Amino acid sequence: MTESKTDTKFPQQRAAAEGKRGDQQSPLVTSQGKTTIADAVVAKIAGMAAREVSGVHDMGAGAARAFGAVRDKLPGMQGQSPTQGVSVEVGERQAAVDIDLIVEYGVAIPDMASAVRKNVVQAVERMCGLEVVEVNINVGDVHLPGQDDQKQQQQQNRRDDKSGGDGGKESRVA
Repeated sequence: MTESKTDTKFPQQRAAAEGKRGDQQSPLVTSQGKTTIADAVVAKIAGMAAREVSGVHDMGAGAARAFGAVRDKLPGMQGQSPTQGVSVEVGERQAAVDIDLIVEYGVAIPDMASAVRKNVVQAVERMCGLEVVEVNINVGDVHLPGQDDQKQQQQQNRRDDKSGGDGGKESRVA
């Protein structure tokens, strides 16, 4: 989240997320001490909860997905980061979440966004004890049927070109 976005549109939520309101009770702040939860922890939980919803194909804006594709090609760096496409602000008692999504073609986006929002709020509140004051969802792309098949075929063609065009198989022609 950017500072200006939160400061101008949601000043009360911003102040609350920063823990400036002392009138709320929290299981994280007690007379015996304070528990602090890192932003990365909340981001992972929110990312995993969003991915559980049917209709979410992938997460992240264009640049994050491009970086993820490069990262996946590096040895030992397989798998998508659970925080890709998620940014959070965490205070002592509350959290705010921004999520960038790619949806499957044919999915009712308002229904899917509502399900993502509900799942993220439930997961973060249950696991962290933080009140989630907002979950902003940005749908940046639609995954079309067959897109993955086309990408896989293009990758196979590139590998075939590098290995002599026969896919690494020995030629049967003498």
